[in-house]
Amino acid sequence: MSNSVYQYPLRLDTSLLKKVLMDALSSGGDFADLFIEYRTSLSISMEEDLIKETDENLSMGLGIRVIKKERTGYAYTNDLDEEKLIEAARLAAAIAGTGKPPQKNIRFKPVKAKSQAVRVKNLATASSLAEKIDLVRRAYQSALNYERAIKKVQVTYRESTQHVWILNSEGLSIKDCRPMVKLAVRSLAEKSGRREAGYYGGGGRVGLEFFNQSLAPEAIGEESAREACLLLEAVEPPAGQWPVILSPGHSGVLVHEAVGHLLEADFIRKKTSIFWDKLGQQVASGQITIYDDPTIPGFRGSYNIDDEGTPAEKTLLVEKGSIRDFLYDKLSARLMEKKANGHGRREDFTNWPLPRMSNTYIARGEYSPGEIIKSVKKGFYVNHLSGGQVEDSGQFTFSISLGFLIENGRLTRPVKQATLIGNNLDILQKVEMVGSDLEFGLQTATCGKESQEVPVNDGCPTMKITRMTIGGQP
Repeated sequence: MSNSVYQYPLRLDTSLLKKVLMDALSSGGDFADLFIEYRTSLSISMEEDLIKETDENLSMGLGIRVIKKERTGYAYTNDLDEEKLIEAARLAAAIAGTGKPPQKNIRFKPVKAKSQAVRVKNLATASSLAEKIDLVRRAYQSALNYERAIKKVQVTYRESTQHVWILNSEGLSIKDCRPMVKLAVRSLAEKSGRREAGYYGGGGRVGLEFFNQSLAPEAIGEESAREACLLLEAVEPPAGQWPVILSPGHSGVLVHEAVGHLLEADFIRKKTSIFWDKLGQQVASGQITIYDDPTIPGFRGSYNIDDEGTPAEKTLLVEKGSIRDFLYDKLSARLMEKKANGHGRREDFTNWPLPRMSNTYIARGEYSPGEIIKSVKKGFYVNHLSGGQVEDSGQFTFSISLGFLIENGRLTRPVKQATLIGNNLDILQKVEMVGSDLEFGLQTATCGKESQEVPVNDGCPTMKITRMTIGGQP
């Protein structure tokens, strides 16, 4: 990595930032922090044999948060003039409440972020536009040429480099650089009046060398087209109660949505999660162990520090079926008298941090995937989940973009447009076999919460669930 491109690009005087923090505490706040962001981004899209759009953006600004007991005041500005910064600080202070200002002097103690989450030889922003367009064209042609049934291809390339500087009233001063790239292909296949779409992609906190060394654009295009063509042959799903096998990697989204969100500390302290009083209790099969790990190098959900400056930390959430911990930001940790564990995240400087997942996964088990599939005489194999809805009660509904029937221990006919229906506590307890083949989903996912989007990833091994409800044709 070139050190020069990792230097923080904004020059702000620390004495001014100290003054801003003191003004933020002027109404008696208990804690205040500054989140300074400088971000460059680029997107390229291609369809109908044309580069349809290239879009390059630069954004920068500063967010100011003030915490007073349970109240939070937040203000932001993209004008870094002293007058505007002081104005924003006083606004955040007023929102948090009134009181006597603390009698303290802030002394910054600069800390260096340990670089472990990023695997980049050269930032993508340092490469030419022509090189990125070439990646897009290669992926496009690979998908289009896969089979005559492919009628339309859409390719999207996105990159960003986010520089952050976080300072707070406890004296923390820390900077970090967070690159991200993504290349994704959507293919449309048509045959005998039927149309189906396939999707595939990859990327992460990596450089462009990733697409030459780990996942070629041609492979992305081909896999997208292969899925679209496979779906042309898919049958409608039979409805009812079935033994279900979840595929490795792609099925991790079920763990993310049905379990992970309910372990975020704001839902725990507000008692809106069904797990709020379950710490230390058995809630799942003894084969289930769940981690959230933002330290995995190169992953989309990874980071060196969270958006409050807390070092990233691998967190054991569920161990052999028992809840061991939750995902904390600073506010939840303060109110619950716990230690923040590096999961306070925000979309950008215009938003305050929330407890969020990063890379959430079920740990590998002891069974081979072949052994798990052979154990089912008649059932359903979930290949790709395309999203779903989870209620606070734990009831969930997930859409399956591609699945397979299991007949006599073998995957047979492809199935489309099925739905998984269940309750997370019930399903967690019905996990009968966990495979040794831990994989992660596509490095393209984004998670939404309170109108904020952050990059994430999730994973799981092959897993057998004794019985689940499949929505489909009766």
